[in-house]
Amino acid sequence: MKDAHGVVIVFNADMPSHLKELEMWYSCFVQQQLLQDTQCLLIAHHKPGSGSDRGSLSLSPPLNRLRLVHSNLEDDPEEIRLEFIKYLKSVVSSVSESRDREEMSIMT
Repeated sequence: MKDAHGVVIVFNADMPSHLKELEMWYSCFVQQQLLQDTQCLLIAHHKPGSGSDRGSLSLSPPLNRLRLVHSNLEDDPEEIRLEFIKYLKSVVSSVSESRDREEMSIMT
């Protein structure tokens, strides 16, 4: 966890107990590590054939501020791949900006 620049939390959206555990994982991996919400990606995985409604998932604050992606690798594996690439690009950009600010503060 130390020196992490991003966190991806994957959970089974069809299991109510996972929604409760999600808050604990968020606290441990995001809040306690002082990461920004933009550095976290939630992936609500739906098992093939579960028939779950993607829009029915409601998260409590502060989880409802996080980027949430639904995944079902059987139905649309490309969607999750594209979302993950977008997330990685945002983390890399954040790290680069932070490094640039740090270098500028050293030079001044």
